[in-house]
Amino acid sequence: MGRTELMNYILKYAHILFTLYYKVLFMSEQNQQQDTLQEVKDIRRMMERSSRFISLSGLSGVSAGIFALIAAWIARSIIFKKYYGEYNGRGRFDDSSFSVLKIQLMSLAAAVFVLAFLTAFYFTWKKSNKQGVSLWNHTSRRLFWNMIIPLAAGGLFILGMLQYDDWRFVSPACLIFYGLALVNASKYTLTDIRYLGYCEILVGLVNMQWIGYGLYFWALGFGVLHIIYGVVMWWKYERD
Repeated sequence: MGRTELMNYILKYAHILFTLYYKVLFMSEQNQQQDTLQEVKDIRRMMERSSRFISLSGLSGVSAGIFALIAAWIARSIIFKKYYGEYNGRGRFDDSSFSVLKIQLMSLAAAVFVLAFLTAFYFTWKKSNKQGVSLWNHTSRRLFWNMIIPLAAGGLFILGMLQYDDWRFVSPACLIFYGLALVNASKYTLTDIRYLGYCEILVGLVNMQWIGYGLYFWALGFGVLHIIYGVVMWWKYERD
């Protein structure tokens, strides 16, 4: 082998080694970047777990919506039908009948609230156990208090209206205060709940322009929107 051929041979293999070195170096840098990104994602996930209660189940929203629609059907097809039937028979509304109507509607709303709360507690407890997260911790307590304060204020406001037999804005008030509670509590849970709150407030405000259709807006806000929200939450976070 001549001197020129030897030099060409050395340069050829030097080029190959140089190329392999930079390929390995580039792959190593890519792996390091991927590891760094994964570490950032893990840190972000840990921070979200510590600052947000993420065990809310979409199935609880679906069940609450179903209960609300059933209650709306009972109110429309049974309670109101009986009340207006008595009016047609007498030709006037009776104070005692109106008092019975109030009690029946309030009892029905209370039953829906209890059933929705119990099913929400069950599905949330089940999901938190699956995730290995405590159901009652610092974050869930903050979520609870940020939601209960607007709800309690709204409940007292509505009771004040009922005390003076003013039913016109009961349905809008229920929707608006509930929406405000969701928006206020969204700081400590999944941000999707904030958009449900916005929709509830919007439906309540629209309901104020059509007072005579409160039951239908109530069914839309607490029934249909809850079911849509629950399905979206289940699809995004629980279907796997």
